[in-house]
Amino acid sequence: MKNNSTFSSISLALLLNIGMATSAFLPATIMAASAPAAEQAEPEKGPHGGRMLRDNEFALELAIFETGVPPEFRVWVTDGGKAVDPTTVDLNIKLTRLGDGVDDINFVAQGDLLRGDMQIFEPHSFVVTITAKQQGKSYRWQYDNFEGRTTIEQAVAEAMDIQTDVAGPATLHQTIPAYGTLALPAGAERTIAARFDGEITKLHVALGDTVKTSQTLLTIESNESLQPYQVKAPLTGVVTQQFAGNGEQTAGRALLTISDLSHYVAKLAVYPNDYQKVRLGSPVNLKVEGLDNKYSGSIAFVEPQVRDDQARIVWVMLPNSQNEFTAGSFVTAQIEVATIDVPLAVKRTGLQAFRDFTVVYAKIGEQYEVRMLELGRNDGEWIEVLGGLKPGTEYVSQNSFILKADIEKSGASHDH
Repeated sequence: MKNNSTFSSISLALLLNIGMATSAFLPATIMAASAPAAEQAEPEKGPHGGRMLRDNEFALELAIFETGVPPEFRVWVTDGGKAVDPTTVDLNIKLTRLGDGVDDINFVAQGDLLRGDMQIFEPHSFVVTITAKQQGKSYRWQYDNFEGRTTIEQAVAEAMDIQTDVAGPATLHQTIPAYGTLALPAGAERTIAARFDGEITKLHVALGDTVKTSQTLLTIESNESLQPYQVKAPLTGVVTQQFAGNGEQTAGRALLTISDLSHYVAKLAVYPNDYQKVRLGSPVNLKVEGLDNKYSGSIAFVEPQVRDDQARIVWVMLPNSQNEFTAGSFVTAQIEVATIDVPLAVKRTGLQAFRDFTVVYAKIGEQYEVRMLELGRNDGEWIEVLGGLKPGTEYVSQNSFILKADIEKSGASHDH
């Protein structure tokens, strides 16, 4: 087994000498400066595949057994190479875990072996202390059995932007994706025409002008009465189309278009599998193609008919306070379909794979160690934890891949 990897004080000295180096290269530089893990001789193995512990002629073979049962300790005792009756041995093992207390394991005789009375929970990373008594003699052994553990100085961790959070309650916002386009609401565009045909004697506005309700747009001299009259704006908005100019005849045609651009509608497609999940008032987060900002709203209307592709269209009203929207722009959205309060959750950004488990890295002082998780429901940011992590644990939530890489480099094994 190899020792856990430790970022030495040399790492910090090298970090301070980096000076103005580009931050993008910082993790690689520090990783390169990490002290190499010291090699240790592999422990002696016994006939059952367990670790041999010897005190002169007296010996224990200690193995973690997990075939068909949760992991547990099993021990075979010999003296002078001969099997010892397990009923004559008083055995205790204490597993001192990083930040999680001590597992106190006693043993009972079963056939030719001693069997531990409690499950050995993951990670199998602890200081192992064994005490045994047999025929009035006492024996004691102690060794480190670490896996998924590393040490990083705080200054180095900060320079590498290793961020942490505390595991606790969270609210999951489960969503479904939706896609659509921006459009102006019904009634937001008004076509301006003359009530009586005549000559346009004065056009008071130009393309792109902002106008207010009842503002004069055109003065027209009627062909019948030869009297001038004015055409007023029916709404506040922007002149978005101009079809005529001074001196022209109205000729029964459209003269201007005024558009109220204060609000747009995101028209989003929802498909049959999700019909029942979407409701009026459901919160929606949106991203408009070409714009950096993110927007939020709620479903204000569900169109009663379906499209040819069986999608139903839902509307989300968006205020255009920054005058940044354009009709026809593509929209991607997440429609919230469930809000769930859970007692324990971690950020998804902190998850890593370790052996066959999904883990986070618990932080205790300057040491970090895997915690194997049993996971439940999730959303885009959080994932529920059903087991494997205690509430209140500080864990790495950003850049946990740095720890994964360092632990893999150290080659710490899962020693049974």
